[in-house]
Amino acid sequence: MIDAEGFRLNVGIVISNFEGKLLWGKRFGRMGGWQFPQGGINENESPEEAMYRELYEEVGLKPTDVEIIAVSKDWYTYYLPKRFRRYHMQPLCIGQKQRWFLLRLISDDSAVQLDVSPKPEFVSWQWVDYWYPAKQIILFKRQVYREMLKEFESFLLQQE
Repeated sequence: MIDAEGFRLNVGIVISNFEGKLLWGKRFGRMGGWQFPQGGINENESPEEAMYRELYEEVGLKPTDVEIIAVSKDWYTYYLPKRFRRYHMQPLCIGQKQRWFLLRLISDDSAVQLDVSPKPEFVSWQWVDYWYPAKQIILFKRQVYREMLKEFESFLLQQE
C-alpha cells in the first residue's frame, strides 16, 4: 500500500534474544545485503497484523515464538535512491514509511526457519551486537536504523 506522498507503508521487525543480541538476516538475491525483517502492509491490515504475517513469511516465527517488547512511537521514513525506484509501476513508490516492532524470541533458535515462503527473503541469519546493524545497513536506510535503535535501546535494557 502506497500513501498519497509516495511512501510504501511497511513494518520493520527487530528480534532480540535473551542476551540482547539481534537477529540479522542476509537477503536472498542480487543485492545480498543484510537487514532486519521488514515488509509491506496490505490494504485493510493493521501494522501488528502485517508484522506477524511478515514475521512468519520471512523468518518462520509464529506469534507464540515471540513477545512484543516495544512498538515505535512514530513512523520512520526513508527515500529510495532513484536507481531502486520502479518508474514503470503506478503509483510510484519513492520510499518506505515504517512502523517498527521490537520483539524477543522466547522459543529456541531452531524456530527460525527461512524457507517457509515460496520466495525466501533471507538465505542466512546470525545474532549480532545491538549497534552492529546501524553501521552495516545500506546507506539509504542508515539514519532510520540509528533512530529506531536509539528509541528501542532503553526497552531492551529494561528487559535484561
